[in-house]
Amino acid sequence: MSKERASRRFYRVDSSNDLLEFMDRGYTAQHENRWNFEVAWEVANKVGGIYTVIRSKAYVSTEEMGDQYCLIGPYKELTARTEVEEADFPNHNPLNQAVQILRDQGFKVVTGTWLVDGNPQIILFDIGSAAWKLDEYKQEMWNTCNLGIPHLDIEANDAVILGYLVCQFISEFRKAAEQYSVVPPRVVVHCHEWQAGVGLIALRTRHVDVATVFTTHATLLGRYLCAGKTDFYNNLDKFSVDEEAGKRQIYHRYCMERAATHLAHTFTTVSDITGFEAEHLLKRKPDIITPNGLNVKKFAALHEFQNLHAVSKEKIHEFVRGHFYGHYDFDLDKTLYFFIAGRYEFGNKGADIFIEALARLNHYLKTSRPDITVVAFLIFPARTNNFNVESLRGHAVTKALRDTITDIQHKMGKRMYELCLSGRMPDAQDLLLKDDIIKIKRCLYALQRNGLPPVTTHNVVDDWNDPVLNAIRRCNLFNTVNDRVKMVFHPEFLSSTNPLFGLDYEEFVRGCHLGVFPSYYEPWGYTPAECTVMGIPSITTNLSGFGCFMQEHIADPMSYGIYIVDRRFISLENSVQQLAQYMFDFARLSRRQRIIQRNRTERLSDLLDWRNLGIYYRQARIKALTTVYPELASEYAEGGVGRFSYPRPISEPPSPSSSRHTTPAASVHGSDEEDEEDEVDEEKELEELRSMGK
Repeated sequence: MSKERASRRFYRVDSSNDLLEFMDRGYTAQHENRWNFEVAWEVANKVGGIYTVIRSKAYVSTEEMGDQYCLIGPYKELTARTEVEEADFPNHNPLNQAVQILRDQGFKVVTGTWLVDGNPQIILFDIGSAAWKLDEYKQEMWNTCNLGIPHLDIEANDAVILGYLVCQFISEFRKAAEQYSVVPPRVVVHCHEWQAGVGLIALRTRHVDVATVFTTHATLLGRYLCAGKTDFYNNLDKFSVDEEAGKRQIYHRYCMERAATHLAHTFTTVSDITGFEAEHLLKRKPDIITPNGLNVKKFAALHEFQNLHAVSKEKIHEFVRGHFYGHYDFDLDKTLYFFIAGRYEFGNKGADIFIEALARLNHYLKTSRPDITVVAFLIFPARTNNFNVESLRGHAVTKALRDTITDIQHKMGKRMYELCLSGRMPDAQDLLLKDDIIKIKRCLYALQRNGLPPVTTHNVVDDWNDPVLNAIRRCNLFNTVNDRVKMVFHPEFLSSTNPLFGLDYEEFVRGCHLGVFPSYYEPWGYTPAECTVMGIPSITTNLSGFGCFMQEHIADPMSYGIYIVDRRFISLENSVQQLAQYMFDFARLSRRQRIIQRNRTERLSDLLDWRNLGIYYRQARIKALTTVYPELASEYAEGGVGRFSYPRPISEPPSPSSSRHTTPAASVHGSDEEDEEDEVDEEKELEELRSMGK
């Protein structure tokens, strides 16, 4: 393979910007007496996406920092019992000394390890044990920051208690760490979101000698403004932030977030789009962008991801057979599965334009490709009172039919064996007995249905007011025989114990063909990232952090199965049209083209690995340290994080619309060279790249 051709592929060996060279299990950090404390409300406490960030990053953090890395959060007994292995720190350890001081003052502090990859050290503070200090803490905040917290805002009060407990612990730890080493301790406290930001505020107002980093994953005011259906991004510079926060009764929370933002030595956001938002709403431009990654090992299936797709797809086939019994008029070999999933934020998650675009896709397929069927799954947790009886009945009837036919097959095989042993050739009457025909007819009779297949698997509470169901009604997507787009609204999260699917979320994603996430407000977007590392193409937008990241680092995202809808610079109508066109182009791909595209998509998983993206967190810590201790600037002169870009694939993009410009019209199946390209032995390529670098 030529050097020019090899350079067209990206591998980690091409980049000196990953964490591999710093992963020494904390040897260097211990030698330098350098400590990193990461504070978040969602440490061992699953509430939202920050839990995924902290949990998935734990492995690379411990590989880099070892026992010099520690997580801090609130003690939530329900989750801590299953996620935390309680244990005291060693006696001759500054962590243990600081914890004991707080315990002696009457605070309940739980220590141990978090039972996730990397097993990081963890410290959890019981908020209730310090409730008696709340008024004192709030008075201090008022005296130092003029920041008042309403008595009835329980979440904000809990954040104040946690923040001052963190501050007190870090202060005691800082004193203890000086006694255990001749090298002065270099402590970095990294706080995530406004709930943990109070600790940063207290550390700065009490003048504790530590470096601080504050990361916002989404601004408070941004979430509220987007939920209010404002033209958010085009009016960012026009909002009166104090007035808008006051209208929504979150002014005190906004002030806590803004104070932490301005007091931090280093301020980071998870994406450029969130940085743009923070610059206008929080009045500070982020110093560094710290993108969210994934522990790719968890999702990697070695070279079996295509096989896992086929296995999971067959399980989804079983659901479709049951759900659409009686109207089972489409070929599963020509059926594609699209899905959208996440919190039930109808507008923010883009469910509104997804359903509208599906209606247009339905029209396109009816007129030009009536042999193709798309089943669109909408996975949003909503209030329900039970499963839909019609849906359950369908699965029961199809299971009965399958069991009946399996039983008849077994008996038929036994009869054939006995007849052949006796030297007779079986005829039709010997194989299918009259009783067997009666059983099959009963099952076929039970399969008969008068109405249409339901669009939802559950009975939704107040379905007349449900935004998804109302949008489906408005677009007339009722699963009729002539509809080429079939709708399935599943108003609860998936699990392997689900009686309809029997799949957990990861298996379900693997079995689908395309994830559609046309979000309007999505600071990062883990759902398309998870699709990518599992080799499933996805549609995202240029208003999501993930979409912006992919646009920046990939020369031609569409060729790698990342379709980016423009929701920022064109009208809503044009965005819907673009989304519908992307889905139509994908539906027209041949099976071979989809396989090629999945190979390319899975190839991007390295880009989203924390071993690659964790370097941004290291840069943020170094910037904070050198701000507090300028004399360390030469010691940590590693340079900034370089930029890299995935090139265009060697062959033409596997899209019917884009292929028109690069290949003759008759060639719609891609080139034979692409198969060779995707089946290249990557280990040999790596060896060649290493040899060229010598």
